[in-house]
Amino acid sequence: QVQLVESGGGLVQAGGSLRLSCEASGGTFSAFTIKTLGWYRQAPGKQRELVADDSNDGMPRYADSVKGRFTISRDNAKKSVTLQMNSLKVEDTAVYYCNAVVAGGWDRATLTWRYEYDSWGQGTQVTVSS
Repeated sequence: QVQLVESGGGLVQAGGSLRLSCEASGGTFSAFTIKTLGWYRQAPGKQRELVADDSNDGMPRYADSVKGRFTISRDNAKKSVTLQMNSLKVEDTAVYYCNAVVAGGWDRATLTWRYEYDSWGQGTQVTVSS
């Protein structure tokens, strides 16, 4: 199983910046591929929502609420992803979770992965004060 370890987060004033980092570890990486790395967030009383992600077969995606302010960067060699958050707003306050979509069990006959699953980090708090 692939585990995700997050770092960064904290308390910042509105208009400030923070950087979140996430690194994948564990498993036998030759037996897996990480299809997507991304960040989700969950504010009190709200559902978890996508912030940004970067998949192998497409362009990075961003929630409309963070476009132009947040930037996701993926390092495939290090199996890591960062989220640079600028011009933070009070409404960005939430617990941020790193997410990986992992595919495993390469089938040589069909040239496809047999299964895939989601892995989640433990979450890191981001608090933006007014």
